[in-house]
Amino acid sequence: MKKEILVLIATESNKETAVSIAKLLIRKKLAACISFKEIQSLYSWQGQLEYSKEIEIIIKSKPNKLNPLLETLRKELSYEIPQLIYKVFESEENYYKWITKLIG
Repeated sequence: MKKEILVLIATESNKETAVSIAKLLIRKKLAACISFKEIQSLYSWQGQLEYSKEIEIIIKSKPNKLNPLLETLRKELSYEIPQLIYKVFESEENYYKWITKLIG
């Protein structure tokens, strides 16, 4: 049996909002662990070059949680077009068991 986990990366402009969203995801058992990283981003938005400080949100979950995760993040993130990048990875057995115990 493959021990697959889902890693999803999103961004949020505000740390307090990022933490609030993370708490919601964990309470709803959509994520087992969420990490935060302060980053700087450079991108084009509506014809203008934008530079901003953001919080990168790294969500560790299970592949069967992808659709409810995306639905919740689209509602909760503050961006008009949120960054929602995800991939399924194989995991070390003990980490996989830990995630499975927490969120099914």
